[in-house]
Amino acid sequence: KSIYSIRRKMRAQNVSFDEVYDKFALRIVYKSDQHDEKFVAWKIYSIVTDHYRPSPSRLRDWISSPKSTGYEALHITVMGPKGRWVEVQVRSERMDEIAEKGYAAHYKYKNGATEESGLDVWLNLLREALENQETNAVDFVEDFKMNLYSKEIFVFTPKGEIKSLPKGATSLDFAFSIHSEIGIKTRGTRVNGRLVPLNHELKSGDQVEVITSANQKPTVNWLEYVTTSRAKTKIKNVLNENTKKIAEEGKELLTRKLKHLKITINEQVINELVNFFKLKTSLDLFYRVGIGAIENQQLKDYAAQKSNTFINFFKNKIKRNKDNTASEDIHKPIISSNYDMLVFGTEHDKLDYKLSPCCNPIPGDDVFGFVTINEGIKVHKKDCPNAIGMQSNYAYRIMSAKWIDSSQEGFKAIMDITGM
Repeated sequence: KSIYSIRRKMRAQNVSFDEVYDKFALRIVYKSDQHDEKFVAWKIYSIVTDHYRPSPSRLRDWISSPKSTGYEALHITVMGPKGRWVEVQVRSERMDEIAEKGYAAHYKYKNGATEESGLDVWLNLLREALENQETNAVDFVEDFKMNLYSKEIFVFTPKGEIKSLPKGATSLDFAFSIHSEIGIKTRGTRVNGRLVPLNHELKSGDQVEVITSANQKPTVNWLEYVTTSRAKTKIKNVLNENTKKIAEEGKELLTRKLKHLKITINEQVINELVNFFKLKTSLDLFYRVGIGAIENQQLKDYAAQKSNTFINFFKNKIKRNKDNTASEDIHKPIISSNYDMLVFGTEHDKLDYKLSPCCNPIPGDDVFGFVTINEGIKVHKKDCPNAIGMQSNYAYRIMSAKWIDSSQEGFKAIMDITGM
């Protein structure tokens, strides 16, 4: 191993020089039929370990579970002469050619095998990414990096089938790796028989079961639960479809509401509404109308402002006069109505909510929103005793939340005073 390679490994794995076990390595390349490769490899392992003491924790079996890059080998670390650790790599000629020449060499040995190989899976993912019109260049490159360079974990399905995922993958990533339709309908997951949240990080050896529901739909929060580009792309596609569908319904609803207020909808009115509600695009406007985030009273306020142009002109004149004297008030303390606001989701929506009495969250706490059936959104602390249960059983009802500012808010606290 070169000096540069040793240093890079020390930095990447945060280990000392003595903990780099493959500074000295031997490679044993043997001839064998593909059918007998595994048997011969373990036979060589037995011969090597008869002469040198192995380190069980450093055994790597890439023959039973090849890497997604196609690499296959058996790595053994043994105590060699002079008390030095030596890595022994055991490969067949076929494995060695794939390791040296790349995954394309795999086809030379395939010989009509019916089982889908790691290469076939990877090529299918690549084809899927290329055919996806929604994928941008950044996501495409990230997907390549994820598949080629990330470390891997190996997890099991309930039937015992082994699946390879990038390190850091969650139980929701696992669901999408089985099939995109299963991922979209995922309601919950069990890891080793225990219910876990959808953002639970998996470890090698975990057995994962996916619980699906026909009525389940992805939410914006799911984008925070997954790490793989494939899962993120599928979730974004479904969310975009849902958003467009809701926006179309919202546009029809908005047209009817404005007609009732004697306003004809046109491009100018839409632009005025976008500015009035401080949104970015007309799609945002129609979507918010569709989900009921814009109430009738707010539309009446817009109508009143639009019809009373004289008052608007007068207000603008007063505002200009105030702007002229603004420099005099520049050092006065500013009290903003935006302070102490709790916002939800990635769009920082301002929604009605109630603070949950079970954990009594206060401004500044790390919190999340939980959509109840009858009482709207209830806000809980992230370390609330009920948090794990809610996230495991009702992950689809969880909303991310955060405080914009918490310096002005008063709150109730329970104090227990004991006198002596």
